[in-house]
Amino acid sequence: MGHKTHPLGFRLGIVQEDKSLWYSGTNSYISFLKEDYEIRQYIAKFLVLNNVGYSGITKIIIKRDDKKKKVYIEIQSVVPGRIVGKSGAILRALDQNISQLLKNKKVLINIVEIKQPYKEASILVDILVKKLEERVSFRKCIREILQRYRTEEELEGIKVQIAGRLNGAEIARTEWVREGRVPLQTLRADIDYSYKTAQTIYGILGIKIWLFKGYKSRL
Repeated sequence: MGHKTHPLGFRLGIVQEDKSLWYSGTNSYISFLKEDYEIRQYIAKFLVLNNVGYSGITKIIIKRDDKKKKVYIEIQSVVPGRIVGKSGAILRALDQNISQLLKNKKVLINIVEIKQPYKEASILVDILVKKLEERVSFRKCIREILQRYRTEEELEGIKVQIAGRLNGAEIARTEWVREGRVPLQTLRADIDYSYKTAQTIYGILGIKIWLFKGYKSRL
């Protein structure tokens, strides 16, 4: 029986950085970890409630100062203008609400634009989810993802996997396509991975994408 390992967690501290960059003692570690989870959940809910639409967020990095009185939030997005809003209205409201959520702490939010969206596995998964929910054939969806992948010359490999009742078949199955190299066992390999589900009329489809960005030196 195979033992599956998360590609990002497997490389944590070797070629992958954590999304929460702070250090804490045993007594306060759990509360800070819970705060980070609540911040990420709140940002997602806030954008939905304010009808932001597709925000294209790939990563939310949270940092804290030594005294744990300041919280730095870096939001990496393909379309940062939607998060900022007209004249910065949405970003100001987000800043105020998170400041109320984290009492007695100063919150600093920074929006970073991702200029090469097709180098991010989460963006490719979002595209695939949208197409599948629009009832486009899964093979056509995979071909489109591979075409977008080929536009990025720096990428060295991709693997796309879809599982579930594909095209409404009665029996669920798994289909996958790989192009180039995706060395999942090599720790030096810079692998970007994302998993999401698509809600179709026939049931849920599980979608996974692995991107191989080349070899990377240790952190």
